[in-house]
Amino acid sequence: MFVIVRHGKTFAAGEPPRRIGARTDLPLTAEGEQEARRLGNHFAALGWRFGKALVSPLLRAQQTAAPILAAQGTAITAEEADFLAEIDHGPDENRTEDAVLARIGSTALQAWDHAAEPPPGWTVNASARIAAWADLFARAPVDPDAPVLLVTSNGAARFALLADPALRTAADALPSLKLPTGGYGVIRHNADGRLEVPVWGQRP
Repeated sequence: MFVIVRHGKTFAAGEPPRRIGARTDLPLTAEGEQEARRLGNHFAALGWRFGKALVSPLLRAQQTAAPILAAQGTAITAEEADFLAEIDHGPDENRTEDAVLARIGSTALQAWDHAAEPPPGWTVNASARIAAWADLFARAPVDPDAPVLLVTSNGAARFALLADPALRTAADALPSLKLPTGGYGVIRHNADGRLEVPVWGQRP
């Protein structure tokens, strides 16, 4: 089983959100830190004991992963994984949502949120990301008692849903490929060995 977590909040209440990506390494806000602790407590209450943890190199992901792993009561060390790093929003990096919408339009944003089709000017490396997810799903041991934790960003997490035909079918039924801040999704093998998505976009 693979538990894919989006980092906690990086903008304070009332602060206009911006498109932050690979070039904008913000820390979590106090609320974001609370989201990370809630995730840790939630997973521990479910009895999930992670056998492996892969985390984006970005600070906001590292700060989210730390309390999750601390709540496990085990000595698992997070491993950095470059394929989990956020995308580069190009000319829209660190700009407000209104400014981004004015530049690319609502159709482009909908294509990104529903089909992972990047707007013009964004650097995504979709094929490499999809290949990395597919390799992970193929190589990781299928052990329900030792799920794999992955802590990443919104732009990177969605490509997990494009790494397998069954996952693509499941993604088509989702309202969005986005994960909310402090939220998570689950990808697992079913009894037939096929990948499925029982949870996507849940917050504790």
